[in-house]
Amino acid sequence: MAETERFSFSEMDHPLGAASNLPVLPLTLAFRDRSLEVSGLLDTGSTVNVMPYDIGLRLGAIWEQQQTSVHLTGNLAQVDARVLIVSANVGHFAPVRLVFAWTQSNNTPLILGQVNFFMEFDVCFYRSRLIFDMHPKRDHR
Repeated sequence: MAETERFSFSEMDHPLGAASNLPVLPLTLAFRDRSLEVSGLLDTGSTVNVMPYDIGLRLGAIWEQQQTSVHLTGNLAQVDARVLIVSANVGHFAPVRLVFAWTQSNNTPLILGQVNFFMEFDVCFYRSRLIFDMHPKRDHR
């Protein structure tokens, strides 16, 4: 398995050019017997991972079966959210479990935040070069 992998920033709004380049990570999410290839915005300012409603549905999750509510803040403060735990494959790394605040809204991107994406991966951003490197967390025993 690869120790460190490098990814490129993605241009999100062509007319803005380099100003719209963001660290977007391709990954595969799996829940029960379904998997889905998605892209997630790496957001070090987000406390939690956030999943839009339609992605959860496409993974086969049922809103009413997710019993644990999550209180979101900021732009999503008025949106209902429930905890959804999925398996994620990133690059050539071993799968990890990611905990998402599954929102009842499609007006947000898939966000990879502090809990728990950045607890599972170390990421180094090189914004001027439009790349980022990442590797799985390492035991520091």
